[in-house]
Amino acid sequence: MIDESPLSRETEADTRAMRIDPDLAANGWEGPAKIDGARVHREEMLWPGRIMSGGQTNGPKPADYVLRMNGHVMAVMEAKKASLPYTDGRSQAYDYANRIGARFAYCTNGLRYHEIDMHTGAEQEVDAVPPPSELWDRCYPTGNAWRDRFGQVPFETDGGKWQPRYYQAGAVNAVLEAMADGEKRILLTLATGTGKTSIAFQIAWKLFQSRWSLSGEPTRRPRILFLADRNILADQAYNSFSAFEPDALSRINPKEISKKGKMPRNASVFFTIFQTFMTENKNGEEEFNFREYEEDFFDFIIIDECHRGGAKDESTWRKILEYFEPAVQLGLTATPKRKVNADTYSYFGEPVYTYALRDGIEDGFLTPFKVRQMASTIDTYVYDPDDEVVGGEIDPDHVYTEAEINAKIVIPEREQSRIHEFMDQINPRQKTLVFCATQNHAAAVRDYINQIKDIDDPHYCERVTANDGALGEQHLREFQDNERSIPTILTTSQKLSTGVDARNVRNIVLMRPVKSMIEFKQIVGRGTRTFEGKDFFTVFDFVKAYEHFNDPEWDGEPLPPDVPNPRPAPAGGSRPEGPPDPSPEPEAKIIVKLADGKERQIKYVATTTYFSHDGKMISGQEFMDQLFGDLGDLVRDEDHLREIWSNPETRVQFFKVLADRGYDSDRLEDMKLLIDAPNSDVFDVLAYVRFTLQPLERSERVSKAKDVGLSEIEGEMRSFLEAVLNAYEIHGVDELALTKITDFLRVRYGGTNGAKHALGGIPQIKQAFTEIQAHLYAD
Repeated sequence: MIDESPLSRETEADTRAMRIDPDLAANGWEGPAKIDGARVHREEMLWPGRIMSGGQTNGPKPADYVLRMNGHVMAVMEAKKASLPYTDGRSQAYDYANRIGARFAYCTNGLRYHEIDMHTGAEQEVDAVPPPSELWDRCYPTGNAWRDRFGQVPFETDGGKWQPRYYQAGAVNAVLEAMADGEKRILLTLATGTGKTSIAFQIAWKLFQSRWSLSGEPTRRPRILFLADRNILADQAYNSFSAFEPDALSRINPKEISKKGKMPRNASVFFTIFQTFMTENKNGEEEFNFREYEEDFFDFIIIDECHRGGAKDESTWRKILEYFEPAVQLGLTATPKRKVNADTYSYFGEPVYTYALRDGIEDGFLTPFKVRQMASTIDTYVYDPDDEVVGGEIDPDHVYTEAEINAKIVIPEREQSRIHEFMDQINPRQKTLVFCATQNHAAAVRDYINQIKDIDDPHYCERVTANDGALGEQHLREFQDNERSIPTILTTSQKLSTGVDARNVRNIVLMRPVKSMIEFKQIVGRGTRTFEGKDFFTVFDFVKAYEHFNDPEWDGEPLPPDVPNPRPAPAGGSRPEGPPDPSPEPEAKIIVKLADGKERQIKYVATTTYFSHDGKMISGQEFMDQLFGDLGDLVRDEDHLREIWSNPETRVQFFKVLADRGYDSDRLEDMKLLIDAPNSDVFDVLAYVRFTLQPLERSERVSKAKDVGLSEIEGEMRSFLEAVLNAYEIHGVDELALTKITDFLRVRYGGTNGAKHALGGIPQIKQAFTEIQAHLYAD
């Protein structure tokens, strides 16, 4: 019989050290009997948690044990101290295993072990975590020599400076497993900003080090081709593969081909764009440079952003993939299966691994965002005789829609009013992308921003479009450099919707219609990359693109699309860099100057849409409805809310609870505008939502607190508390935190010693600071 008294004194750390760790060592997970390839990671933070305001996250606790074999996650185990029930950690272990794709979940108190098979759903008590080889055989009952060889090559971590995130490791292993099984066409679907290029590098590294090739035997290094549709993407990939020896890499470009008179062959990993492989001769005829290589020259081909070109049935770029048919071909895409990219999925098949935008935001690997919907009184235009037609011939009865404005008709004052509207709302020093209807429109927007800017630098706003060539690429590189603040704003039409690896984008402005959900995903992806101090980014939507968010397809699991009708292949010829446009840019022929003073009558009605905690875009009203329901679980009645809010200690804990449920301080501040009480307290938001109490301005609360709460307080203490109340009136509830006491004392009295002399002891000061707050929130 177990002696309960020692168990009651045993901590969780004791249980791990004295019971669980010896069991792991006895079964070959570590220690002298450790099996090759087995790894035990303790206290592993699998994901950081959703980014909240103030740089906070709602991160989970680290996983107690993560057990890996040959680079594959086998199991997650949660430990509790011996005096607790052994299944206490079951829910946590299950959640972690489910999130990261582990086959097994274990929970234990060191005395008994509980096992969950995540694939079959079977649960049972076991003596201990089985040996690594047993779990490996249960995960992979059929032996495979290449799976074993791939598993023997560790991830390249640059000496421990980089570690794969759980989904990156999962994606790498899923691709290699498919290759070990003999698959020839493989697809990965991962949201923009999740590190697809890093994943591609790790796959290439493991193939290179394991000496995999089409021969099926480990007799030589593979030849790998990274194929993109933009030079900047090929360059980024080339730089990301720097762990390879320099002579193993080759950047195929027209200058090198012209200089050497032939395609390069002496390398292991090649990088190029489709356009370099397919050019025109002097007679305008297509030349297939890629035919200088034998059909089986490349063993493995990575097609970046594969939904944009190479896999399309009608694409001339498809000829490249068809020519190199013997190679294993891996497509990388950030867009789930939809009607407009069905041919991509038809060519590659279903993705072997998917990681959606919603997952990235919830995990904290991507930045959350909100959408400002900027409806105006001139979203469409009908000719007014008071307006002046400067050029072209206008149809006086036609309603010119958003899609036609800036394409068929230009109204400069309308665009200028939009520029003023978003420039008044953004921080002028935050990096911003503005998407325009055409290249000419992008130039006009750039010019007007530079006319009204407060920043002196002439390069504050630049245009980056296909016509800007090398200079545009330079502006883009400078914009991407996080150490540089100029250029701060880039205008574009199509070019920057993909491939911009700029981590500190804080604003995205839509001044042109967005044609599809996929395009919208790509544009939003320009802002999702994380950066220190970046809690969220904002999409300013002048064109009703937010309506795409109401589509149930928004970041859901890939759905089987309708089979698209085949279209005839376009005529041959070289392609401009960037995604192919369906038609040439229209040239606006009609120019209208609004009647004098009319631009001052343009009004905007802005509403904000949020990314909710369940991964859907919701309106402000839906956000309040959701808050109403959650508050019902947190506060009993109005008096209970006042009690919580009147005490700075309980209030800060309540803020944390709200933040964990997705209601961070930034969102709650936004709600003040929604209830038309911008100068109120967050308390008023909560009380209005839950109990329909009329909001009070902070100045009203302060006046009441001074009349009642200070009526019997005199001297320096009264002056001190008046200063506290005045700060609250100006800046809000954050001034009432206990941590602010030290700041007040330092400013007024030079520190605590001076404060003690003027006000009394610190406990007395803290008591007065707390008690006055009850008067602020009294009924």
